[in-house]
Amino acid sequence: MKIYAYEVREDEKEYFEELSAIPGIRLELHSEMLTVESIAGLEPNCGVTVLGMYTYGRRELDLLKSQGVLYLSTRTIGYNHIDIGYARQIGLHVCNAHYDPHGVADYTIMMILLCLRNYKQALWRTQVNDFSLTGLIGKELRDLTVGIIGCGQIGSTVIKELSGFGCRILAYSRHRNPDINNLAQYVSLDTLYKESDVISLHLPLTRETHHMISTEALSKMKKGVVLINCARGALTDIKALIAGIESEHIGALGLDCIEYEEDIVHRDLRTDILSNRDMAYLRQFKNVIHTQHMAFYTDSAVRSMVYCGVHGLIEMEQGKPCTTQLC
Repeated sequence: MKIYAYEVREDEKEYFEELSAIPGIRLELHSEMLTVESIAGLEPNCGVTVLGMYTYGRRELDLLKSQGVLYLSTRTIGYNHIDIGYARQIGLHVCNAHYDPHGVADYTIMMILLCLRNYKQALWRTQVNDFSLTGLIGKELRDLTVGIIGCGQIGSTVIKELSGFGCRILAYSRHRNPDINNLAQYVSLDTLYKESDVISLHLPLTRETHHMISTEALSKMKKGVVLINCARGALTDIKALIAGIESEHIGALGLDCIEYEEDIVHRDLRTDILSNRDMAYLRQFKNVIHTQHMAFYTDSAVRSMVYCGVHGLIEMEQGKPCTTQLC
């Protein structure tokens, strides 16, 4: 089977090279995205693996199907960039990736601690030889209540890691995870909003979860709440976040992803003028930490993403069970 890999980063290439030795496959790597213009160049009966920076809706999926593409994999856990329902309808097989949850969980804990200890302000000061302490007093996790929204693999791992800090942990999830029953208290979403000092999001982006952190949701939270998002940017309404920071209702934001990041994430734009005014405005606040969507970014996770991207295509093509198959 011919396999095309798109959006290939330099750090992925060694793992694709390892996989090129698999009998019966031919790998072709591209650093650019697979767009409607380039679909026509694909070989019929091939497999395609992509990342998450391009949206594959009805038009794109119809073009893939008409070109004879049968299998599509995304080297990401999230798959909101692919219309899975329509792919299923037209008979296009799709799978996502899996990687160990500890990388994102570790990063989430780091974000919480950076926010609680005012590290952004401290870093700015030390860079100009200001070693004063005024305004830098922090909080200790053991004195706080932390709410975790979404208790899948990543959310439950965050809870397990948090349990060592001695904080009270609340959890909200559609499906209860028995592994954390003794570590967290399941509550309603409104209760979690009301009682949590820190709230961390660990949900997929769907129609139901889009903008779940809205002006209304923020109004139910404590003044000074710390919000952490290492999942998907559009779980939060960026305008609601701005209003919350300006009014000081939000005490701090730890954002590894942000709404409307699709055109900037993982790109070097140092010499460009960015048009996302809301993002540029929000991140300049002293209590807003914004990183480049890198919570997942460990050597172990990158290898798993590449291996899932290729092996998923092979398994679907051979009719074998694919644990990450979506349709």
